Amino acid sequence: MGTFFYMLLAFLVGVLVGWFIWGRLRGELDSLRGDLDRTRSERDRLRADSDRLTGELNACGKTRADLERQLRDAQAAAGSASAKPASQPPAALVSAGPTAKSAPAKPAPAKAPAAKAAAKPAAAKPAPAKPAASKPATKAAPKAAAKTSAAPAAKAAAAKPDNLRRLIGIGPVNEKLLKGQGVTTFAQIAAWTAADIERIEHALQFGGRVERERWVEQAKLLAAGNEAEFAKQFPSAGTSSNT
Repeated sequence: MGTFFYMLLAFLVGVLVGWFIWGRLRGELDSLRGDLDRTRSERDRLRADSDRLTGELNACGKTRADLERQLRDAQAAAGSASAKPASQPPAALVSAGPTAKSAPAKPAPAKAPAAKAAAKPAAAKPAPAKPAASKPATKAAPKAAAKTSAAPAAKAAAAKPDNLRRLIGIGPVNEKLLKGQGVTTFAQIAAWTAADIERIEHALQFGGRVERERWVEQAKLLAAGNEAEFAKQFPSAGTSSNT
């Protein structure tokens, strides 16, 4: 009877010790599983970042190829333009040669004095009128040019800078670069042309970003004061994922 009791006691102690060890091992196993899940999620995030950076690198390569092609075209056009004036003077000299030789062949010595005398009174009358007409024109031209150039300058000076960081894709760095290019309001971004977008993307060193993040569409809504439509179309604006 005593032996059976000791065996039962040993069995119970063994079960308790095994349960305790199993609990410890199970806790460590769950911890390892959590670490494995976190590692997998980190790996997926790194793969997504790698794919995104690869796409941006390809876009930069395409932009660089386009710029190099445009540069070669511009150099070729400049070379052809510089070659044309060099070929024109010989043609002018050749055409001027026969006229110079044929001019003395016209015998009209008697009519020349009469023609000169008749042309002198006719040419003398309109001569005083030319300086009088040119003076008001020259004075009016700078005034008109000054007015037209002063109007945009006054509007640009009176325009209040906007918070460009409200646009998705514009953070502190891009805002500083845009201000360096003279862009301070939503209205300026809304009025961008294709040439303006190309110039800004070249300054930002990020090809295709303006069109991909729809800066012009965002700026048009904010410049028009349509906050409801802006919040509807761009709900992530103003959040931590804005840039």
